[in-house]
Amino acid sequence: MAFAELLERAGGVGLFQTLQVFTLLLSSIFVPFQILVDNFSAAVPSHRCWVPLLDNSTAQASDPGALGPEALLAVSIPLGPNQEPHQCRRFRHPQWQLLDPNTTATNWSEAATEPCVDGWVYDRSTFTSTIVAEWGLVCDSQSLKPMGQAFFMAGTLLGSFTWGLLSYWFGRKPMLCWRCLQVAVASTSTIFAPNFLIYYGLRVLSAFGLAGIVLTTTTLLVEWTTIRRRDFTMMILGCTYSLGQMALGGLAFTLRDWRVLQLAVSIPLFAIFLISWWLPESARWLIITGKADRALRELRKVARINGHKEVKKTLTMEVLMSSMEEEVASARAHKSVLELFRVPTLRWRSCCLCVTSFSIMFSYYGLVLDLQNLGSDIFLLQVLFGAVDFLGRAANTFLLRFFGRRVVLASFQTLTGLSFLANILVPQDFQTLRVGFAVLGKGCFGVSFTCFAVYKPELFPTSLRMTADGFLHSVGQLGAVMSPLIRMTRQAVPLLTPLAYGVTPIASSLILLLFLPETRGLPLPDTIQDLEKQRPGAATGNRREAVITETTRF
Repeated sequence: MAFAELLERAGGVGLFQTLQVFTLLLSSIFVPFQILVDNFSAAVPSHRCWVPLLDNSTAQASDPGALGPEALLAVSIPLGPNQEPHQCRRFRHPQWQLLDPNTTATNWSEAATEPCVDGWVYDRSTFTSTIVAEWGLVCDSQSLKPMGQAFFMAGTLLGSFTWGLLSYWFGRKPMLCWRCLQVAVASTSTIFAPNFLIYYGLRVLSAFGLAGIVLTTTTLLVEWTTIRRRDFTMMILGCTYSLGQMALGGLAFTLRDWRVLQLAVSIPLFAIFLISWWLPESARWLIITGKADRALRELRKVARINGHKEVKKTLTMEVLMSSMEEEVASARAHKSVLELFRVPTLRWRSCCLCVTSFSIMFSYYGLVLDLQNLGSDIFLLQVLFGAVDFLGRAANTFLLRFFGRRVVLASFQTLTGLSFLANILVPQDFQTLRVGFAVLGKGCFGVSFTCFAVYKPELFPTSLRMTADGFLHSVGQLGAVMSPLIRMTRQAVPLLTPLAYGVTPIASSLILLLFLPETRGLPLPDTIQDLEKQRPGAATGNRREAVITETTRF
């Protein structure tokens, strides 16, 4: 399209693109830190009720029998369903008869018990401190953790919709810079939270800004990247998220106190806030919002960085306006979110992508925010998840080149759903096999996320691209909000959670195959009329040309 030609004149591949990618990746690597830190700062340690015989030194000193800890535990805490000391009940009075080897289960199971009225004793061998242990988010209060995670996701939901609109009104770059500062301040402030409500209130504020970082980073990369490098650039962005996941596992293994960990994932964002100001604004956005003079300066700046000095003479205001006349006219006519549903072509695409976005986020957060359900070594699990995610995203550029967006996305969505459903049949005792299926699903998510990030902007014109991205991200975040909430039903209906996580991506893959077009090799559409040109034949022709002109240098 027209802007693609302007970008080629300014140097579609060069030093500027390298510096831009590096800068944006600095902010992106901390996105999974902020989202997944609850796996460790809100980890649930092993616990039992506080009882005087075991935990009161005075009571132990006055004990005439001087019994050992195991005996005192047996007379103070009943056994739970797994034949381990119960985590949420204790005997009202010590059951000394349980020390008699002839005592049967009937003799002690009828003994009166009570909740942990004096609090809990936590195992601190793995974590020295978590918010769960600090504020007692266990037993009757255990639903507060998934509820807090749902509120965090609600913050990203609100942020996705808000920043999608604000980025269209005020630009991509300022939204990115100020959101980095917002996340840094809110996330750092959590270490001073005196209770659960204030902690998750600050987490919601952080999530609100985090959505802006994700949206503006993706859009800036897409709008400053040439057609032939777009999928490769998005693959690098996805791999950065994977590296962040792996780094979080190692960082959490080193820092076992939740406050120290929270500081470590928050402070670097202050530096990123300062560094990101050098980035140029999206010239494509400047043109469609009537700021052609500034767009020309940004294009010339990019050309200067890329070493194209002759552009100052060949890239003029007349050339820019004549090239983008059709796109500017289209932008003036399409600014509302409702435009996504007024034209039949856009309506079908919007509805289908809403289902896809919801299913990806719903199942993804059902997996990555519940590590403790998969195994005891959550540090290793986090690193494994990041590693397989990296492999999936890295392979994505080759998959997209040979198979296309639609087929790749639908296929790996189906594999994701099948991995969830397979784990329903695997007993809890087979932890290695369960982890294997979970890691397979996580790898499929790596491919799906990157493919969706490439596919989504290729289905909308420039005037609606950021609005559509914000709207679809909002729908996806609605799935992320629902994901922890459905885990709250696990006690009552155990099969509902894995079934829901498995069926939704399979259903969305069928919708993709039936109703959406292939966009492989096609340039970004600038107008609604360009959408009609997105046919398989056109895509193949453009792809051949792109392969011929492609270089091996990034």
